Amino acid sequence: MSLIAQLPLSKINLSLGLIWLFHISGALGIIYGNADWFIKATPINLMVSFLLLLLNTELKRKTLWVLFSCYVVGLFAEIIGVRYGVLFGKYHYGTTLGIHWQQVPLLIGVNWCLLVSICGAIASSFSNSLWKRAFIGTFLMLFLDLLIEPVAPVLDFWAFDEGIAGVHNYVGWALVAFPLQGLFAWTNCKTDSKFSFHLYFLQSLFFILLMFRFYTLEGVSF
Repeated sequence: MSLIAQLPLSKINLSLGLIWLFHISGALGIIYGNADWFIKATPINLMVSFLLLLLNTELKRKTLWVLFSCYVVGLFAEIIGVRYGVLFGKYHYGTTLGIHWQQVPLLIGVNWCLLVSICGAIASSFSNSLWKRAFIGTFLMLFLDLLIEPVAPVLDFWAFDEGIAGVHNYVGWALVAFPLQGLFAWTNCKTDSKFSFHLYFLQSLFFILLMFRFYTLEGVSF
């Protein structure tokens, strides 16, 4: 029997293998390869991650309602933010994240679903308290956003008019993220914690590597 035949090709192992493949190849491709091609493939990476999240989530009716709520609340929070600058500061979206509606990429709602779910699942492994889970999940979302913000303009995700994200942005993120984390905890949504830990780690590593490359080394061009 070959080594490959002995490998446990379970749902979780296949999912982990795919997210590792997409994130590591994406980071290396942007840093050392055809950066423009890999950046434009960001929507594919995001959708693959989201579909694998669904594969590793118990999709009960209440869970689907939570995901729908995260999408709608996240998308409209971004629309309000872009049009009026009252939630996150004055900023605008680039073209990388795909089709826009009301000046906001439709995929940004998917990103809110993804982040709420993986951060909420990680938080559930630390505490059974609804409030503690909501606080931990919100903190994890804010920490990841802190890593994304310096890289986002370079990748043409979004850019703030003042050049950098201010405190206003993180306060707004907390105000939107906390009730969504509370909803996730209250409905006791079941997303695989192992998948969530790996995806959160990979997203953090991805943006840390790009931040290091863009701001400490020379020779990056798009």
